[in-house]
Amino acid sequence: MTLLAFDMGGTAVKYALVAQDGTIMDKGKFKTPDTLEGLINTLEATKNTYSTHSLDGVAFSCPGAVNNESGIIGGASAIPYIHHFPFKQLLEEKLALPITLENDANCAALAETWLGVAKNVHDILFIIVGSGIGGAVIKDRKIHAGAHLHGGEFGYMIMNDKLENLSDTGTVVNASARIAKRKGLSSLNGVEAFQLKEAGDQIAIDEIEAMYRNLAKGIFNLQYVYDPELIVIGGGVSERADFLPSIQAELDTLLAKITIAKVAPTIVSCAFGNDANLIGAVAKFNQIHH
Repeated sequence: MTLLAFDMGGTAVKYALVAQDGTIMDKGKFKTPDTLEGLINTLEATKNTYSTHSLDGVAFSCPGAVNNESGIIGGASAIPYIHHFPFKQLLEEKLALPITLENDANCAALAETWLGVAKNVHDILFIIVGSGIGGAVIKDRKIHAGAHLHGGEFGYMIMNDKLENLSDTGTVVNASARIAKRKGLSSLNGVEAFQLKEAGDQIAIDEIEAMYRNLAKGIFNLQYVYDPELIVIGGGVSERADFLPSIQAELDTLLAKITIAKVAPTIVSCAFGNDANLIGAVAKFNQIHH
């Protein structure tokens, strides 16, 4: 079985020709179109470039509250035109192949559960650290979507009396914004924020350490809510060599203070980088069309 997989992002749509076992045979990307019509046309054109292959289906990784059964993507995202109508049915009509849809964070989780760092465990939490914090809950190696398709939306976790949530307090994007504000800068990106920290800038040190502390609190809470075997951390910043050790150090400090807590979360980084959502979309297709 050969599938065409698409990973839909606000800036670019990645695609790949993928074997049933998850092997990527070819891949590319295109700029995310501004309109639904533009998207459909580009999807059709991409499919046609693989006309020499016998495609068995198309697997999509999408932002938002994805309901594969109804074919409707709820919520909101950086691609507003894919929401709140029977998107899957339109894709099936235009691409003339079986279609599956899954949330992007869930796809990353499925990839790691199928072939990555979580392939030998059953109950896992995935935390994706990007501009906000998303994630996924895996129960018995399957996505637990929740009653309102909000399972894994860890970023909503309230962290203090100011009602700041984990997305507000636990991301590099927001830490960088706070550093810029305190230093009177118009803007600052994550790379620049870490460079300031490494140069000994005390404001950058304070804000980035606070970010790690909040991530550790969130992870501690999640361990005791769900008690997973493994907590997998993904997102671009997780590829920094110092990212996981810094969170682990904050977790160790917490556990030393809260002596009643005897279970230490086991945290690991994702194995798959930019290909995770494509591989996970195929894993979802395999689950439905096995």
